[in-house]
Amino acid sequence: MIKVVVNGCHGRMGREVAGAVESAPDLELVGQTDLDDDLEAIIRETQADVVVDFTVPAARMDNFKKIINAGACPVVGTTGYTEAEINELAALCQEKKIGAIIAPNFAIGAVLLMKFATEAARHLSEAEIIELHHDKKEDYPSGTAVKTAQLMLKERDRFNQGVNDKVVTLEGARGAETGGIRIHSVRLPGLVAHQEVIFGSLGQTLTIRHDSISRESFMPGVVMAVKKVKEINELIYGLEHII
Repeated sequence: MIKVVVNGCHGRMGREVAGAVESAPDLELVGQTDLDDDLEAIIRETQADVVVDFTVPAARMDNFKKIINAGACPVVGTTGYTEAEINELAALCQEKKIGAIIAPNFAIGAVLLMKFATEAARHLSEAEIIELHHDKKEDYPSGTAVKTAQLMLKERDRFNQGVNDKVVTLEGARGAETGGIRIHSVRLPGLVAHQEVIFGSLGQTLTIRHDSISRESFMPGVVMAVKKVKEINELIYGLEHII
């Protein structure tokens, strides 16, 4: 039985995760914490094996280090990590020989979207990403959009942006840019988590889209990660590495 603490229990994702852990026959929910609680103390008190963290981007580094220092394995859905931060945390996991999983998106369909977009990037050199989330999401662009662009850019050094941008009437209208890929963020009530990658080529377009209609879509991936993280002794960034 894997003992699990859910950090961020007052949030919508935290409540969903707690229910998923309680429903899994080989997992035991031993604690629920939030930003005002002494996370390290509760981990030690409950002897938790794994902590699932869905809190806020501002607390991402502090929470991860607290979990590691208390001897538990982090499974993190909080987004906002930079490449330098990922490298720092990977070194910490290696030093302590503790497994950890950070996933920008736990929905299996979203992971498949990234896989398909990476495949398409080998053949199509012009692309844009549109990500849509609920209006309470604090960071933008989403971790899923950033991760998708990173994977696509592994297939080619840079994407072409042959757009004529000589006349700009409203700054920012073209969104953010990384490696020639434009990323557009939408934040509106009524949304959960959605993303599409649009490729363009001579006389054709290809659109790959994933929609999370409810937060239930993330739970199979979370449970999978909780079980897998005890079998590793390094940091894994992205659910695609364990599927």
